[in-house]
Order: sequence, then C-alpha cells, then structure tokens
Amino acid sequence: MSNFIDYIRIFCKSGNGGRGVTHFMRTKYNAKAGPDGGDGGRGGHIILKGNAQLWTLLHLRYYKNVLAENGENGMKSNKTGRDGKDIIIEVPLGTIAKDEETGAVEAEILEDGQEVIWLPGGRGGLGNQHFATATNQVPEHSQPGEPGVEGYKFLELKVLADVGLVGFPNAGKSTLLSVISAAKPKIADYAFTTLTPNLGMVEYRGGRSFCVADLPGIIEGAAEGKGLGHRFLRHIERNSVLLFLLPADSADHKKEFEVLYNELREYNPDMLQKDMLIAVSKSDMLDDELKQEIARQLPANIPHVFISSVANKGLTELKDKLWELLNKNHG
Repeated sequence: MSNFIDYIRIFCKSGNGGRGVTHFMRTKYNAKAGPDGGDGGRGGHIILKGNAQLWTLLHLRYYKNVLAENGENGMKSNKTGRDGKDIIIEVPLGTIAKDEETGAVEAEILEDGQEVIWLPGGRGGLGNQHFATATNQVPEHSQPGEPGVEGYKFLELKVLADVGLVGFPNAGKSTLLSVISAAKPKIADYAFTTLTPNLGMVEYRGGRSFCVADLPGIIEGAAEGKGLGHRFLRHIERNSVLLFLLPADSADHKKEFEVLYNELREYNPDMLQKDMLIAVSKSDMLDDELKQEIARQLPANIPHVFISSVANKGLTELKDKLWELLNKNHG
C-alpha cells in the first residue's frame, strides 16, 4: 500500500571550485623569485538538514533553482580563495532525495539535526606553489577548479497524516479541509478502493505546516471492515492527533461523539490513547448561550473549539491548538 507522497522537483547546482593561480613573488632583483600562487576555494555544498518541527515540504514549493556559490580563485602570496557559501535546505524527517534521471536515492533524512552533503561543491584547483620541483623552480602550471554537480532532483516525503479528521459525512469535513489547507500534495491511489482519503497541507506560522487527512468510511461499520475499513484505519495509526468534527446543528452532540468514539474503540482501543480535540463546525449560527449548552454536553477531559469554515471563525485558534498538540512530544 502506498503512503501519501509530498513531492517537490527542483534544479540543484553545487558551486564550482575556484581556480588555482600561477603567480611569482617579485623582488627588487628577481621578477620570478618563486611561485606563490594560492589555491582556489571549494565550491558551496548543497546540504540537507533534518528538522523535527517541519511536517511537510510545503515551505519548499517556491524553490525552483537552488544554486550554491562558486569558490573564489586563488590569490598571490599563497592566499587561498574563499570557499563558496553552502546552502542548507531544511526538510522534515522521512524525506528522501532522488536524482530525476537515474531515480537513485541520494540521501535520506531520518533524525533531527542530521546533515547530509547532498551535492558536494567542486574542489578548488591548486596554485603553482604546489608544482615547484628541484628541476622546475618556476612552474607555469596551476589547476582549474573542479565543476560543481548539477541536475534535476526530487524531494519526496512519505506522509502519514499528522491529524486525522473524524466525523459523519454531514459534519463539514471537506469544507474545513478546503478552507484551512494551503496545498494538496500528489496522492497515491489506493488500489483497494475507489475512495481516496482527502489530504490537506495546513500552513502554519513561520513557514511551518502539518498534514490533515479526512478519514472517509471510518464510521458506519468501519470497525467491522465495511467501506475503507481496516486497511485504511491501519494507516492512521501514526496520526498524532484525532480531530472530531461535530456540526452545530446536530440533534444530539453527546450521542454523535459517542458513536464516533466507539467506532474507533471497536477498531483498536489503542487509538483512544491519542490526543483528541473536538471542533464544533457551522457555529456561526450559535449565540453564546447555545455554545455553553453544547459545551456542557461534550466530554470535560477533551478540549473543544467552536469554528465556522464559511465565516472563517475560530480557525486560527483551531490551528494553534492542533500545533500545540502535535508538538507537545517533540520539544
């Protein structure tokens, strides 16, 4: 079974190495008093770095060309040219880097803070000081720098959504997803069903983002294996947070929540160990008194928030609460 894939294609080029220099010391009496040509600097590397605070590749969607700086040429007086500046691309854990042409996996980032030199910069050339010998004390030879590495590359992230969205079909799940999600990644087809779980990337402050999956068919007998049943439910076990969506106009909020909760418990009691949040949707139609009335029916030990996707109310608070839950175990 394929996971979801969050997917970016970029053109990368590491820096060229600087040229080594042919140069001679000049003294009052000798225009070629000895070689003193310095080496060229190394070209800039392109480096991948793992960041546990990132959940998707969304922040890279505007990176079309990643070009590292070239190394400087060597200078006289045996001075080495400056190295080109490295480019560090921060990626979420679980990111795989591939070459487009060969399909070869070039790097995989699995740990926070892990750094991999993905495309090394070219080495700087040696200056003529290195080529002096007993028989040739005036070498006219120095090396050019090595070229950097370039090519089209893919970054892929296998995503199993961070937030699972649980609710009956009328709860407004797809409306919520369309309003809070910034971009849809390419979604692998599920071979076993025509139903595709809707997946949304939610952009958060500071270029961070997380992933929300609408879990279709989880309800109405999913635990017995109807609909998507076990094969999909098994894949939401990495969901860190379960978001229950209850519509404001539900006849019985307490009962609706209990049905959803029991469905999960019958499928796998471990699911109930996850962090949970309740969002009451369509709440633009409620006054404060009705909100208090609904809040009294909800479980006291699960936080809740009133939202309206259409009126764009409560959505910032919803994202804040989800982010807080997602990151409480990630430092």
